Amino acid sequence: MRVLVVEDEPSLSRQLETALGEAGYVVDCANDGEKADFMGQTEGYDAIVLDLGLPKIDGLTLLRRWRDQGLSVPVVVLTARGAWHEKVQGIDGGADDYVSKPFRMEELLARLRALIRRSGGQARPEMRCGGISLDPRSARVTKDGAPIKLTGHEFLVLSYLMHQRERVVSQSELTEHIYAQNYDRDSNTVEVFIARLRRKLGAGAIETVRGLGYRMGDAA
Repeated sequence: MRVLVVEDEPSLSRQLETALGEAGYVVDCANDGEKADFMGQTEGYDAIVLDLGLPKIDGLTLLRRWRDQGLSVPVVVLTARGAWHEKVQGIDGGADDYVSKPFRMEELLARLRALIRRSGGQARPEMRCGGISLDPRSARVTKDGAPIKLTGHEFLVLSYLMHQRERVVSQSELTEHIYAQNYDRDSNTVEVFIARLRRKLGAGAIETVRGLGYRMGDAA
């Protein structure tokens, strides 16, 4: 899962980047609304954490612009404690949730998990596909109740496929969602991760749809 953090306060931005990275997310950061606007429209994100008080383009204007242009990615806005008008404006502008500063990082992570889960049509915190279970809260994967040890990138690939399990995911889309913007992306490595996952989870866990991409298999 890939998240864009839009925050102009350097120390908070670093804290968010570190915490999200440790939670298993791929993180890109933008420190002003102009840069965030470009990244939001050119990169594929599963969620955005958006501060409203931004230079160049303020967060509320940016959010409304994204929604007017059809960008439906879930957005959590960061607001000042007690600034109820910011919360109302944020929700009216298209935000999916808000967190008041200062906040506990655990709360933000829980809200992000819930938003990403709902955007993928998931009601339960734990995702299941056949005998495979993935818990994004603990980054644990099991197959028929037995724990499966995955590398970081293998977990990211499996997590994204399970979030999108009702449809086929192209190789380029997978590549976009498991690497940060400044990473040297190589779509060929996705095939390596898929092969490793099949060895660990079973050959039928991930189906190849010729010419289109991958999806979770019925035999998982």
